[in-house]
Amino acid sequence: MTEKSPERLVFFTDAVVAIALTLLVLPLTEIVPEVVAAHGEPIEAITRNQAQIWSFLLSFAVIARQWISHHRLFEQVRAYSTVLFLTNMVWLLTVVLMPFATQMVGGFSTDQFTCLLYIGTIVVNSACVSVLTVLVRSDRELRKEGSVITDRWLFNTIGTTVALAAAFLLELIVPSVNYYGLLLLVVPPIVARLVYPDAPKPTKLSE
Repeated sequence: MTEKSPERLVFFTDAVVAIALTLLVLPLTEIVPEVVAAHGEPIEAITRNQAQIWSFLLSFAVIARQWISHHRLFEQVRAYSTVLFLTNMVWLLTVVLMPFATQMVGGFSTDQFTCLLYIGTIVVNSACVSVLTVLVRSDRELRKEGSVITDRWLFNTIGTTVALAAAFLLELIVPSVNYYGLLLLVVPPIVARLVYPDAPKPTKLSE
């Protein structure tokens, strides 16, 4: 299966991500009719639904970041294996789950189960990207000729997964941490720059 062109897989993946981004906003479309029915002021559509709005913005940023990482990696791919295909499907599953996890955050805010569900979904997503990166880096049949996945790239990818897993465990042990554990995501890029200071800088967004 390593001779399969990744184009259709990439198109399908991009379409699913686009749908997931669209689904994120659907709960917000119900806010205005509810305010109108309650004869409330227009500003109440914002002030009374801040949790939903912030969870939407956070999830939009998360999915966008996930897609950029995925897009960047698949620019290096010329073929895919069965393992890569299945890992990509699991990655898509986590993307599709994000609108549900986001609605849970909007409805239950800092409830521990909700926090764990939300962060856990992102952990699995990031773990899939790490597996995909290792697969492409370790198999020449999957990579385009001349493509290179640097040590810094791999370090940053796996480091992100480790940081997210740490955030999940932190919330599991100390429920009051809530979503602040996600701030650990700033650590891997900083450490990567310190460990690999001479790594070439990307010349375009997709790099």
